[in-house]
Amino acid sequence: MRTPAGRARLSFVKPLEPAQVETPPVSDDWLHEIKYDGFRTQIIRDWAGVRAFSRNGHDWSARYWPVVAAAEKLPAESFIIDGEMIAPEPDGRPNFHAIHSRMTWNAELLAFVAFDLLYLNGEHIRPLPLIERKARLWNLIKPAKGIIQYSEHVEGNGAAFFEAVEKMGLEGMVSKRRHSSYRSGKMDTWVKTKCWDVGDFELLGIKREPGKPVVALMAKEGKYAGGAAVALPNGLRERLWQRVQEGRAAKPARPVPIAFAGDVEWVKPGITGKVRFLRGEHKLRHATMHSFRED
Repeated sequence: MRTPAGRARLSFVKPLEPAQVETPPVSDDWLHEIKYDGFRTQIIRDWAGVRAFSRNGHDWSARYWPVVAAAEKLPAESFIIDGEMIAPEPDGRPNFHAIHSRMTWNAELLAFVAFDLLYLNGEHIRPLPLIERKARLWNLIKPAKGIIQYSEHVEGNGAAFFEAVEKMGLEGMVSKRRHSSYRSGKMDTWVKTKCWDVGDFELLGIKREPGKPVVALMAKEGKYAGGAAVALPNGLRERLWQRVQEGRAAKPARPVPIAFAGDVEWVKPGITGKVRFLRGEHKLRHATMHSFRED
């Protein structure tokens, strides 16, 4: 198709990235949404049709073809929608571990959760207040219960919303100032609060670096899972050091990144650490080891 004179295609907009915080904001100036565990995606429609872009601006339209086809039916000539591509379970919860296989074999089982509208029918609406952009988004995609969904929100009561998200076993929440405009990059007008999990991990070794906390390198189900800062009380810490000395190994019990070669005191299998970590991450992040046991 030839480009109409003077009409370039709509361009990908670099996403707004929420800052991470420990606790959600409490004032009534904030809207709160579920943080969906998937792939940030931008759906763009212009004179030549619909395309779907990844977080970094790569065209993934072929991978998301059922969502692209559904977006073609929305009642607008042009739009840019910001959202998250997820692999929903029957109860609606996103399953990140299923998203890759669905992209390859069952793309019709994906869903796009829309949470912002940046452009509509020739108008750049990023300067408008969030609450107005979301109203226009709802009018565009309602009832939004199928392959294209709408990210519901609550106003205020951030602490109560976070408690509900945590009880449901979800990854976390995103809070957004109701009157904020949309600007690319990391902004404190959007903040994310993630839930914590505690689990058992196999200790592979101890990494020490001058001036930095001691880090326990961990594995889960036979695969390297990441590092956790050692946060043991003094007596338990000394016992761990003794156990590490007694169980030294020449190499790790599981495959690990090459970058760790020569930097770590590897240990033989038999130590399990109790680790607190951010939920929804695919490697340990902001993790701490609070106890251990010898199997």
